[in-house]
Amino acid sequence: MKKLFLILGLMIFSIFTGCGKKDDGNNLIVVVKYKTLPNKSVDAVTGLKKLIEQVKGEEHFVSLKLHIDQNDNSNILLYEEWDDALYYQNQHMKTKHLKEFIVESQTFLAGPPEISLWKVNAVYK
Repeated sequence: MKKLFLILGLMIFSIFTGCGKKDDGNNLIVVVKYKTLPNKSVDAVTGLKKLIEQVKGEEHFVSLKLHIDQNDNSNILLYEEWDDALYYQNQHMKTKHLKEFIVESQTFLAGPPEISLWKVNAVYK
């Protein structure tokens, strides 16, 4: 009985601590910079939030932060973290929701985003 409670406790702990989605310092960091069309920032953020909800369910997704420039809301930055670079560069780029976003985004983005891939060199806390 004690073993059962221990196993159950460990399972619950794993669920609440994000087991399998942890930043181990080897994850791929993706920085995506968007420029919106004039007066289309709200549409861009709405479209990105819709996309992000779908991306969050993808295999190898760890986290994503959406940033908006405080001085110019037509500048949007995504800071993404993935635990598999090959997945991001191949399967993720071929997902239906990303392909649909690329088509839809032509109504609110000024052009394709600037995407850069990063590897963690050191972590300071």
